[in-house]
Amino acid sequence: MTSDLLRLVTAGSVDDGKSTLVGRLLYDTKSVLSDQIDAVLRSSEERGLDNPDLSLLVDGLRAEREQGITIDVAYRYFATAKRTFVLADTPGHVHYLRNTVTGASTADHAVLLTDARKGVLPQTRRHLAVMAMLGVPGITLAVNKLDLVDFSQEIYESIRDEFAAHARSLGFRPEQVTTVPLSALAGDNVVTRSDKTPWYDGPTLLEHLETVRPDERGCDVGLRVPVQYVLRDGGTDYRAYAGQVAAGEVRPGDEVVVLPAGTRSTVTAVGAPDGPVDEATAGQPVALTLADDLPVSRGDLIAAADRVPELVQEVTATVCWLAEEPLRPGARVLLKHGTRTTKCRVPGLAARFDEQELVLERDPESLELNDIGQVRLEVADALPFDSYTDCVATGAFLLIDPAGGDTLAAGQVGDTLSAVTGDA
Repeated sequence: MTSDLLRLVTAGSVDDGKSTLVGRLLYDTKSVLSDQIDAVLRSSEERGLDNPDLSLLVDGLRAEREQGITIDVAYRYFATAKRTFVLADTPGHVHYLRNTVTGASTADHAVLLTDARKGVLPQTRRHLAVMAMLGVPGITLAVNKLDLVDFSQEIYESIRDEFAAHARSLGFRPEQVTTVPLSALAGDNVVTRSDKTPWYDGPTLLEHLETVRPDERGCDVGLRVPVQYVLRDGGTDYRAYAGQVAAGEVRPGDEVVVLPAGTRSTVTAVGAPDGPVDEATAGQPVALTLADDLPVSRGDLIAAADRVPELVQEVTATVCWLAEEPLRPGARVLLKHGTRTTKCRVPGLAARFDEQELVLERDPESLELNDIGQVRLEVADALPFDSYTDCVATGAFLLIDPAGGDTLAAGQVGDTLSAVTGDA
């Protein structure tokens, strides 16, 4: 197998051992420097611990070290001979669900942890619902701390079956869900196979992650390049439009349309950080030169001429509410879509999602902190939305507090909750 990249997110309830598991992966794959190991050993000894606290390799904030919890999203990088990993270790506490949404939004695969003594908790189900709503292609359940239940096969299989049933209810196919029994503290079945689980004949966690082949996340809309910056050189009349390719690919000679104006042109050159290229694909930064002198500015969208998104001012969307102050009908906010920000009104709340019972509560009076719901939005300026299921990059948006600039909600264009609840 050739080396490739897998973006991971870890999630679960408080004290399920996420940071210890990530620390174990870093330690056992020799992905940390010796001075970092020495610092962890010293800190563990000062705290009177018999074994090194590998969670300290991940919990970098002082508040996290003192409280023993993860607050921020901690990004870590490690590699094996088979694959390179970018891992987002997200918070377990319910009040930091917004960070979990952030970490999961770009993940190819999710590792959810549960404490073998506690089983599948409400927060586990909440995180699984977030993964389903965001369209994360695959899930691995790590049943952790099996050493504290004497590596019980019965307990492991009970948790595995309950989790698998809940995942199926959320729309995950059986082949998208894997379960691994392990002890992150001792390293059982994390990188090295354990002789304490003779009843388990599956791969270790790392062996499984090395073979995951995630489905492509939604991107079937053709070219999409939100314009971030206009590059100009008055001396040479050079003008190009810089941004990241959000979807599709672009080549010189391609016909494009610039939105919201709707003007059409042809790409004459595709610039990249190292110079002109013959083609650029999703995820790459580009500077596009067009054949015509058009009034293109930051916030515009350059799209394929044969796959033009509709400009709309009213849209149904799914949001995860991230603010302490509840969302109520009539709220006025800012909406950030791609590189454009515009005024927005929320005329109505269509439904609130009960992630524990997997049902929709219709016409709620409000959405509270961490609630997931379906809303109706009216924007001041027509925007070129794609459905989130068709294109993650151009189907996502943020709602922002116009007074303080705080993020209020992460949203998706369209009804992504119907697939989760089974509603028509």
